[in-house]
Amino acid sequence: MKLIVGLGNPGIVYRSNRHNIGMRIAGTLAKEHRIRLSRDKSVLYKEGRGKIGGINVVVAHPLVFMNLSGQSVRALVIKYRVRLEDLLVVCDDLDLNAGSIRIRPAGSHAGHKGLKSIIEHLGSDSFPRLRVGIGRPAAKKDVSDFVLSGFTAQQRGLMREAAQRAGECLRVWLREGIKQAMNQFNRKRQDDEKL
Repeated sequence: MKLIVGLGNPGIVYRSNRHNIGMRIAGTLAKEHRIRLSRDKSVLYKEGRGKIGGINVVVAHPLVFMNLSGQSVRALVIKYRVRLEDLLVVCDDLDLNAGSIRIRPAGSHAGHKGLKSIIEHLGSDSFPRLRVGIGRPAAKKDVSDFVLSGFTAQQRGLMREAAQRAGECLRVWLREGIKQAMNQFNRKRQDDEKL
């Protein structure tokens, strides 16, 4: 069993925020593969089970705020008895150019509060993560305001392309593993742009 968790904040007010790109990518992947996400009884997450390329997978996203994501992810890992190498977290990243994606087998939280919470609740940073670049705000703009704001019209086009590549990256990870996904998707693109 593989587990893909897209991070974001719950509620309609946050739906199109930069911080919710992970949740949107996971939701799109589920929809494309006819995996219906429904609320768990614990109200910690939405989840759906299905097959992608013949592989059993759970796609989920927390129903708690970003900095509490670890509660949801830990509950899912325990429920499905998922090994950490079979968990993949999809999240936004301020340090990557807008539209860039990077997949890694492990690593620190690098200041991302959702990843920090997951690492604390799992007691390990040894799980794959797919980071989707949202760029950095202008020097004077507050980071928390920036991640909770929406993309510009130009950036929305970039992010649609990034979301498509991220979906394919997730499918490659499922079929062929982390090394192949890294080889195929971690190359720098010439058209990466900063927000």
